[in-house]
Amino acid sequence: MIHLGLIGYPLGHSLSPIIHNAALYLCELEGDYSLFSINPDNQVALKALLARGCKGEIIGLNVTIPYKRKVIPLLDELSPTVQAIDAVNTIFMKNGILIGDNTDVPGFLFDLHKILAANQPTHGVTKNALVLGAGGSARAIAYALVNDGWNVAIASRRPEQILELIEHLSIFGSQLSRIDFHRSAIQSLLTSLHLIVNTTPVGMAPNIHESPWPTGLSFPKRAIVYDLVYNPRETKLVQDAREAGLQAISGLGMLVEQAALSFELWTGCNVPREPLFSVVEAA
Repeated sequence: MIHLGLIGYPLGHSLSPIIHNAALYLCELEGDYSLFSINPDNQVALKALLARGCKGEIIGLNVTIPYKRKVIPLLDELSPTVQAIDAVNTIFMKNGILIGDNTDVPGFLFDLHKILAANQPTHGVTKNALVLGAGGSARAIAYALVNDGWNVAIASRRPEQILELIEHLSIFGSQLSRIDFHRSAIQSLLTSLHLIVNTTPVGMAPNIHESPWPTGLSFPKRAIVYDLVYNPRETKLVQDAREAGLQAISGLGMLVEQAALSFELWTGCNVPREPLFSVVEAA
Protein backbone atom coordinates (compact mmCIF):
# COMPACT_ATOMS: atom_id res chain seq x y z
CA MET A 1 0.00 0.00 0.00
CA ILE A 2 1.41 3.37 -1.12
CA HIS A 3 0.70 6.35 1.13
CA LEU A 4 0.98 9.87 -0.30
CA GLY A 5 -0.22 13.27 0.84
CA LEU A 6 -0.19 17.05 0.89
CA ILE A 7 1.12 19.36 3.64
CA GLY A 8 -0.42 22.81 3.92
CA TYR A 9 -2.82 25.07 5.80
CA PRO A 10 -5.65 25.44 5.04
CA LEU A 11 -6.37 22.73 2.48
CA GLY A 12 -10.11 22.88 1.85
CA HIS A 13 -9.59 24.06 -1.76
CA SER A 14 -7.21 21.29 -2.82
CA LEU A 15 -7.82 19.12 -5.88
CA SER A 16 -4.65 17.11 -5.27
CA PRO A 17 -6.41 14.03 -3.81
CA ILE A 18 -8.57 13.74 -6.93
CA ILE A 19 -5.53 13.95 -9.23
CA HIS A 20 -3.29 11.57 -7.32
CA ASN A 21 -5.94 8.98 -6.58
CA ALA A 22 -6.66 8.97 -10.32
CA ALA A 23 -2.92 8.55 -10.96
CA LEU A 24 -2.81 5.58 -8.59
CA TYR A 25 -5.70 4.01 -10.49
CA LEU A 26 -4.16 4.67 -13.93
CA CYS A 27 -0.85 3.15 -12.83
CA GLU A 28 -2.62 0.19 -11.21
CA LEU A 29 -1.09 0.95 -7.83
CA GLU A 30 -2.79 0.34 -4.50
CA GLY A 31 -2.59 3.38 -2.27
CA ASP A 32 -4.13 6.59 -0.98
CA TYR A 33 -3.51 10.34 -0.91
CA SER A 34 -4.29 12.25 2.29
CA LEU A 35 -4.51 15.91 3.25
CA PHE A 36 -2.34 16.92 6.21
CA SER A 37 -3.68 20.31 7.30
CA ILE A 38 -1.14 21.40 9.90
CA ASN A 39 -1.33 24.74 11.67
CA PRO A 40 1.94 26.66 11.10
CA ASP A 41 2.37 26.95 14.88
CA ASN A 42 2.33 23.17 15.30
CA GLN A 43 5.95 22.22 14.62
CA VAL A 44 5.51 18.98 16.57
CA ALA A 45 2.88 17.72 14.11
CA LEU A 46 5.00 18.75 11.11
CA LYS A 47 8.10 16.96 12.40
CA ALA A 48 6.03 13.87 13.26
CA LEU A 49 4.64 13.75 9.72
CA LEU A 50 8.11 14.04 8.16
CA ALA A 51 9.33 11.33 10.52
CA ARG A 52 6.74 9.01 9.00
CA GLY A 53 8.39 9.74 5.65
CA CYS A 54 11.80 8.83 7.04
CA LYS A 55 10.38 5.51 8.20
CA GLY A 56 8.88 4.82 4.79
CA GLU A 57 5.30 4.97 6.06
CA ILE A 58 4.65 7.80 3.58
CA ILE A 59 6.65 7.67 0.35
CA GLY A 60 5.75 11.08 -1.06
CA LEU A 61 4.42 14.46 0.01
CA ASN A 62 3.37 17.58 -1.84
CA VAL A 63 3.96 20.90 -0.10
CA THR A 64 1.88 24.05 -0.40
CA ILE A 65 1.27 27.36 1.43
CA PRO A 66 2.67 28.13 4.00
CA TYR A 67 5.29 25.34 4.05
CA LYS A 68 7.20 25.68 0.78
CA ARG A 69 10.13 27.27 2.61
CA LYS A 70 9.36 26.23 6.18
CA VAL A 71 10.07 22.54 5.50
CA ILE A 72 13.54 23.11 4.07
CA PRO A 73 15.48 23.01 7.37
CA LEU A 74 13.80 19.68 8.18
CA LEU A 75 14.94 17.89 4.99
CA ASP A 76 18.14 15.92 4.43
CA GLU A 77 18.85 16.91 0.83
CA LEU A 78 17.66 19.48 -1.71
CA SER A 79 17.50 19.27 -5.49
CA PRO A 80 19.44 21.83 -7.55
CA THR A 81 16.14 23.58 -8.34
CA VAL A 82 15.27 23.94 -4.66
CA GLN A 83 18.77 25.19 -3.91
CA ALA A 84 18.24 27.85 -6.56
CA ILE A 85 14.79 29.04 -5.53
CA ASP A 86 14.61 28.09 -1.83
CA ALA A 87 11.11 26.62 -2.19
CA VAL A 88 9.88 23.00 -2.05
CA ASN A 89 6.66 21.59 -3.45
CA THR A 90 7.57 17.87 -3.44
CA ILE A 91 9.24 15.61 -0.87
CA PHE A 92 10.32 12.07 -1.60
CA MET A 93 12.47 9.47 0.13
CA LYS A 94 15.57 7.89 -1.41
CA ASN A 95 18.03 5.61 0.38
CA GLY A 96 16.47 6.47 3.72
CA ILE A 97 16.74 10.26 3.41
CA LEU A 98 14.15 12.95 2.73
CA ILE A 99 14.75 14.97 -0.43
CA GLY A 100 13.06 18.24 -1.33
CA ASP A 101 12.34 19.02 -4.98
CA ASN A 102 10.19 21.46 -6.95
CA THR A 103 8.02 20.36 -9.87
CA ASP A 104 6.26 23.75 -10.06
CA VAL A 105 9.12 25.01 -12.25
CA PRO A 106 8.90 22.44 -15.08
CA GLY A 107 5.13 22.16 -14.61
CA PHE A 108 4.60 25.87 -15.19
CA LEU A 109 6.99 26.05 -18.15
CA PHE A 110 5.41 23.05 -19.86
CA ASP A 111 1.95 24.62 -19.64
CA LEU A 112 3.18 28.09 -20.63
CA HIS A 113 4.97 26.75 -23.71
CA LYS A 114 1.77 25.06 -24.87
CA ILE A 115 -0.07 28.37 -24.60
CA LEU A 116 2.65 30.39 -26.33
CA ALA A 117 3.03 27.88 -29.16
CA ALA A 118 -0.67 28.09 -29.92
CA ASN A 119 -1.23 31.80 -29.50
CA GLN A 120 1.81 34.06 -29.23
CA PRO A 121 5.12 33.33 -30.97
CA THR A 122 8.03 34.73 -28.95
CA HIS A 123 11.03 33.49 -30.93
CA GLY A 124 13.51 36.30 -31.37
CA VAL A 125 11.38 38.70 -29.29
CA THR A 126 12.43 40.29 -25.99
CA LYS A 127 10.00 38.68 -23.56
CA ASN A 128 8.83 40.74 -20.60
CA ALA A 129 6.80 39.37 -17.69
CA LEU A 130 5.26 40.79 -14.52
CA VAL A 131 4.95 38.44 -11.54
CA LEU A 132 2.50 39.42 -8.81
CA GLY A 133 3.67 38.19 -5.41
CA ALA A 134 7.05 37.19 -4.00
CA GLY A 135 6.41 34.03 -1.98
CA GLY A 136 7.41 30.43 -2.63
CA SER A 137 5.34 30.10 -5.81
CA ALA A 138 6.73 33.40 -7.13
CA ARG A 139 10.26 32.11 -6.66
CA ALA A 140 9.47 29.06 -8.77
CA ILE A 141 7.79 31.12 -11.49
CA ALA A 142 10.54 33.78 -11.60
CA TYR A 143 13.23 31.08 -11.79
CA ALA A 144 11.37 29.28 -14.57
CA LEU A 145 10.91 32.45 -16.60
CA VAL A 146 14.46 33.83 -16.34
CA ASN A 147 15.83 30.41 -17.30
CA ASP A 148 13.52 30.57 -20.31
CA GLY A 149 14.95 33.92 -21.40
CA TRP A 150 12.35 36.29 -19.94
CA ASN A 151 12.91 39.63 -18.25
CA VAL A 152 10.87 39.52 -15.04
CA ALA A 153 9.58 42.34 -12.85
CA ILE A 154 8.36 41.32 -9.38
CA ALA A 155 5.57 43.27 -7.67
CA SER A 156 4.59 42.50 -4.09
CA ARG A 157 2.99 44.26 -1.16
CA ARG A 158 5.85 42.84 0.93
CA PRO A 159 9.03 44.62 -0.24
CA GLU A 160 11.21 42.49 2.02
CA GLN A 161 10.09 39.36 0.16
CA ILE A 162 11.03 40.89 -3.19
CA LEU A 163 14.49 41.78 -1.91
CA GLU A 164 14.99 38.23 -0.62
CA LEU A 165 13.82 36.75 -3.92
CA ILE A 166 16.04 38.96 -6.09
CA GLU A 167 19.03 38.45 -3.81
CA HIS A 168 18.54 34.69 -3.89
CA LEU A 169 18.38 34.74 -7.70
CA SER A 170 21.07 37.40 -8.10
CA ILE A 171 22.93 35.20 -10.61
CA PHE A 172 20.36 36.35 -13.20
CA GLY A 173 21.28 40.01 -12.73
CA SER A 174 19.31 42.48 -14.83
CA GLN A 175 16.76 39.85 -15.92
CA LEU A 176 15.09 40.36 -12.54
CA SER A 177 13.80 43.66 -11.20
CA ARG A 178 11.46 44.89 -8.47
CA ILE A 179 8.52 47.21 -8.79
CA ASP A 180 6.16 48.76 -6.26
CA PHE A 181 2.75 47.11 -6.08
CA HIS A 182 0.61 50.10 -6.92
CA ARG A 183 -1.21 51.37 -9.98
CA SER A 184 1.18 54.08 -11.19
CA ALA A 185 4.28 51.89 -10.94
CA ILE A 186 2.71 48.94 -12.77
CA GLN A 187 1.20 51.25 -15.39
CA SER A 188 4.70 52.26 -16.50
CA LEU A 189 5.31 48.63 -17.62
CA LEU A 190 2.11 48.00 -19.52
CA THR A 191 3.27 48.80 -23.05
CA SER A 192 6.14 46.29 -22.88
CA LEU A 193 4.45 43.35 -21.12
CA HIS A 194 3.84 39.98 -22.80
CA LEU A 195 2.87 38.02 -19.69
CA ILE A 196 1.31 38.65 -16.26
CA VAL A 197 1.46 35.85 -13.67
CA ASN A 198 -0.44 35.95 -10.40
CA THR A 199 1.28 33.88 -7.71
CA THR A 200 -0.70 35.32 -4.79
CA PRO A 201 -3.72 33.54 -3.23
CA VAL A 202 -5.93 36.57 -3.94
CA GLY A 203 -9.10 35.43 -5.69
CA MET A 204 -8.95 31.90 -4.30
CA ALA A 205 -12.20 30.40 -2.98
CA PRO A 206 -13.99 31.48 -0.87
CA ASN A 207 -12.80 35.04 -1.68
CA ILE A 208 -13.80 34.73 -5.32
CA HIS A 209 -14.73 38.38 -5.80
CA GLU A 210 -11.20 39.64 -5.15
CA SER A 211 -8.47 40.31 -7.72
CA PRO A 212 -4.76 41.10 -7.25
CA TRP A 213 -4.85 43.51 -10.21
CA PRO A 214 -4.90 47.16 -9.02
CA THR A 215 -8.36 48.73 -9.12
CA GLY A 216 -8.85 51.08 -12.06
CA LEU A 217 -5.74 49.94 -13.92
CA SER A 218 -6.18 48.88 -17.55
CA PHE A 219 -4.64 45.65 -18.80
CA PRO A 220 -1.87 45.72 -21.42
CA LYS A 221 -3.23 45.12 -24.90
CA ARG A 222 -1.12 42.12 -25.93
CA ALA A 223 -0.27 40.26 -22.71
CA ILE A 224 -1.33 36.81 -21.63
CA VAL A 225 -2.64 36.60 -18.06
CA TYR A 226 -1.78 33.42 -16.12
CA ASP A 227 -3.40 33.00 -12.70
CA LEU A 228 -1.90 30.21 -10.60
CA VAL A 229 -5.18 30.09 -8.64
CA TYR A 230 -7.33 27.24 -9.99
CA ASN A 231 -10.27 27.31 -7.58
CA PRO A 232 -12.52 28.85 -8.85
CA ARG A 233 -11.70 27.75 -12.40
CA GLU A 234 -12.31 31.29 -13.63
CA THR A 235 -11.03 33.81 -11.07
CA LYS A 236 -12.01 37.46 -11.07
CA LEU A 237 -8.57 38.26 -12.51
CA VAL A 238 -9.17 35.82 -15.39
CA GLN A 239 -12.71 37.14 -15.93
CA ASP A 240 -11.58 40.77 -15.99
CA ALA A 241 -8.68 40.05 -18.34
CA ARG A 242 -10.93 38.16 -20.76
CA GLU A 243 -13.46 40.99 -20.72
CA ALA A 244 -10.58 43.30 -21.69
CA GLY A 245 -9.88 41.08 -24.71
CA LEU A 246 -6.83 39.25 -23.34
CA GLN A 247 -6.13 35.55 -23.27
CA ALA A 248 -6.31 34.49 -19.63
CA ILE A 249 -5.68 31.07 -18.10
CA SER A 250 -6.07 29.55 -14.65
CA GLY A 251 -3.42 27.40 -13.00
CA LEU A 252 -5.19 24.12 -13.76
CA GLY A 253 -2.71 23.05 -16.45
CA MET A 254 0.25 23.71 -14.17
CA LEU A 255 -1.53 21.90 -11.32
CA VAL A 256 -1.95 18.73 -13.35
CA GLU A 257 1.55 18.82 -14.83
CA GLN A 258 3.38 19.44 -11.54
CA ALA A 259 1.27 16.73 -9.88
CA ALA A 260 2.12 14.20 -12.58
CA LEU A 261 5.83 15.04 -12.28
CA SER A 262 5.67 14.61 -8.49
CA PHE A 263 3.87 11.29 -8.87
CA GLU A 264 6.59 10.08 -11.23
CA LEU A 265 9.26 11.00 -8.66
CA TRP A 266 7.46 8.96 -6.01
CA THR A 267 6.45 5.90 -8.02
CA GLY A 268 8.41 5.87 -11.29
CA CYS A 269 5.11 5.87 -13.20
CA ASN A 270 4.68 8.42 -16.04
CA VAL A 271 0.95 9.15 -15.84
CA PRO A 272 -1.00 10.08 -19.01
CA ARG A 273 -2.14 13.69 -18.64
CA GLU A 274 -5.47 13.70 -20.46
CA PRO A 275 -7.26 11.40 -17.98
CA LEU A 276 -5.99 13.58 -15.13
CA PHE A 277 -7.43 16.67 -16.81
CA SER A 278 -10.72 14.83 -17.27
CA VAL A 279 -11.10 13.94 -13.59
CA VAL A 280 -10.22 17.49 -12.51
CA GLU A 281 -12.66 19.07 -14.95
CA ALA A 282 -15.40 16.72 -13.74
CA ALA A 283 -14.75 17.51 -10.07
